[in-house]
Amino acid sequence: MAQSILIIDDEILTLNNLKRALEKDAYEILLADSGEAGITIFKQHRPNLVLIDLMLPGINGIEVLKQIKEIDSNTIVIMITAYEILEKAVESMKLGAYDYLLKPFKLNDLKASVARALELQSLKIRVSETVAHEKGKYYFDRITANNKKMIDVLNTARKVAMLEKTTVLITGESGVGKGMLARAIHYNSPRADEPFIEINCAAIPDNLLESELFGYEPGAFTDARRRKIGLMERADHGTIFLDEIADMSLPLQAKALKVIEEQSFVRLGGTQHIKINVRIITATNKNLKIAIDNNEFREDLYYRLNVVPIAIPPLRERVDDIIPMVLVFIKDLNHELHRSYTGISEQAASNLKDYMWPGNVRELRNIIERIMALHDTDEIVVEHLPQEIRAPSQKSTPAVLRETSEKQELIPLSDLETRYIKQILRYTNGNKSMAAKILGIHPTSLFRKLKNIK
Repeated sequence: MAQSILIIDDEILTLNNLKRALEKDAYEILLADSGEAGITIFKQHRPNLVLIDLMLPGINGIEVLKQIKEIDSNTIVIMITAYEILEKAVESMKLGAYDYLLKPFKLNDLKASVARALELQSLKIRVSETVAHEKGKYYFDRITANNKKMIDVLNTARKVAMLEKTTVLITGESGVGKGMLARAIHYNSPRADEPFIEINCAAIPDNLLESELFGYEPGAFTDARRRKIGLMERADHGTIFLDEIADMSLPLQAKALKVIEEQSFVRLGGTQHIKINVRIITATNKNLKIAIDNNEFREDLYYRLNVVPIAIPPLRERVDDIIPMVLVFIKDLNHELHRSYTGISEQAASNLKDYMWPGNVRELRNIIERIMALHDTDEIVVEHLPQEIRAPSQKSTPAVLRETSEKQELIPLSDLETRYIKQILRYTNGNKSMAAKILGIHPTSLFRKLKNIK
């Protein structure tokens, strides 16, 4: 169905010219030659967007804008004005107009403004259509938490969710559920009916990340042929979630800090400061204090983000949550995969609890989904589990210790420590932060030990 535009202008030639120009872009056009007629047509047809000339006989454009906003505050209105009464255009913006165009304007400028406005309206409609579903999906009660550490995490998240502007820094290993917790905070907050915008700072090259966040104006760079609305602007009145914030470059960190502090920014290639009202939630699987020491992360940005820190524990530290999670996954996947699993055997459950889970909750869910996809039975048993989980006795004893025991080899303690550290690093695929946690030492201590290991 074509989007509809109501044009209110007392000049018949202008009405007809705008009608012809906009109909070429497949819009449905409604015309009114006075403010009174425009309000009547608006009540009857409820168009997606209204173009209003400020200088109208009878009811002027400002009054028409006020009445339209009283009827439907979500309607997008663009004002048309002459340079001589520019202050009226500014007044109209304060009353809720989306944009204004100065006469004489180019048709391409008009079309660009209309397209941007309708794009934002479409985003708001999509957000409102999915909010009810997302709220249900991200209730705090749907996050499994029998473990004391995880209960504390959810209690903190519930409290901070109601603090509308407070920034939150979520930390934890890859796969612990940082993104899910960020969504739960948003969808249980006063901003729940507004956009939740997520961007992974590690997944986008730095030069593209800046344009994705802030948008750009035509001509900002070679391929910038028209204005792009950035994610910060799309998240206005809602929440923007910056995942893997530690992977953002230092220059971009400086810009992000300024946006957080001033709640405004300038598009690439632009000059106009765009005011926004967004909540910032960030997440990382890295130790930001170490990144600061290594001059990889700005200390001032860290303190600005770390207003409310929430550290999600790894799955191996919340063993009592593993089987309840499995049962939730089974219930959800029974519906998705058309299966009829009733549960998990006692031995399989024991093996799952003995495993170290380097991939955390994401790894657990993936394994359960793989089992249920490949085996059409009524219960998860040990034979369904991957080899590394089926042999917990081998996994629970570090290989270096098994080697020493089997060969009856007597070696210096320092050599044994070196072998063990290397074994753990192989186990974590080189993830030093995870290795430090398994070893029970501070990452700085591990880095110091690694310097002495050849």
